[in-house]
Amino acid sequence: MAGDGAREVLAVRYGDRVTTRAESFLNYHLYGEPDAEIGIDYYFWVIRDTDGTVTMVDTGFAPAAADRRRRNWHTTPADTLPKLGIDPAAVATVVVTHAHWDHIGNLHQFPHAQIVISRAEYDFWTGPGARVARRAQFAAHAEPGELALLQAVHGEGRLTLITGQHTVAPGVDLVEVGGHTPGELIVTVAIPAGTLVLASDAVHFYEEVERDRPFAIVADLPGMYRAYDLLADLAAEPDTWLVAGHDPAVRDRFAQHPADPAVTDLSRPKLPSPACRRAGSRTPPGPPWCVRYYAQCSLSYSVHCSLDKRHFQALTQCNLLRSLCS
Repeated sequence: MAGDGAREVLAVRYGDRVTTRAESFLNYHLYGEPDAEIGIDYYFWVIRDTDGTVTMVDTGFAPAAADRRRRNWHTTPADTLPKLGIDPAAVATVVVTHAHWDHIGNLHQFPHAQIVISRAEYDFWTGPGARVARRAQFAAHAEPGELALLQAVHGEGRLTLITGQHTVAPGVDLVEVGGHTPGELIVTVAIPAGTLVLASDAVHFYEEVERDRPFAIVADLPGMYRAYDLLADLAAEPDTWLVAGHDPAVRDRFAQHPADPAVTDLSRPKLPSPACRRAGSRTPPGPPWCVRYYAQCSLSYSVHCSLDKRHFQALTQCNLLRSLCS
């Protein structure tokens, strides 16, 4: 539990791989930039309330599927949750943001939980939309056995199908955005510092929103752009932090959890929200602490950027601070 007894929101990095920018961003050639490697992290998310109630957001990919698809995997929820003092059997709710293989593997580890998914997503993969979902461009991102398990959960009466918006618990809300998949969900979570927006695959990398570059896997491109606009608007609100679904930069923007270096404590942002940073970059408006933060960040930026650019670590820190202080 968080040391101050407040709600705890964790991102667990359970896998990773190195891919390319051309593979990651739709029609990357349009940007006129050379291709390059890019790291991708795989996360599931844990919300633990002060009364001990635990909500999972996605469950990662199953090791067997990862091995077959040549993905590096490090853990599963059943392995990691006990290290955090959580009994997987006691998880009350699992939110499935969408039915891709790297988000609904390991559902069998939560045999008593209520599973929440959008109706549009469920129907696409298992109902009226399944004829399209079986086509290669969609089927490549799903595992038949995991979709069958979703249907079995429905038959057991443990599946909640939602449309539009849905409240899981006070301060934990789901919003259906589509785009990446027909019924993609995002999750907003109230924390003491403000609000987290768990984008899941509505935004894989921060660059998608910050540079308006759609991800390569998309069911509805106009819907994806609308989701980016919504997420950008949410992130512009004071004391609001966007959490990208696969970006290694998440681990730079939030604090490491003491229990495990693979766990990031999203309840403890390292930086004020982007709205605060923008306010702090000017003479008032902007709260005094935000102005002080910006001055400190700018000083750190100037110090690191004055270092020898041949030193990779200094250059990396310089680039990170440039993005965070602007």
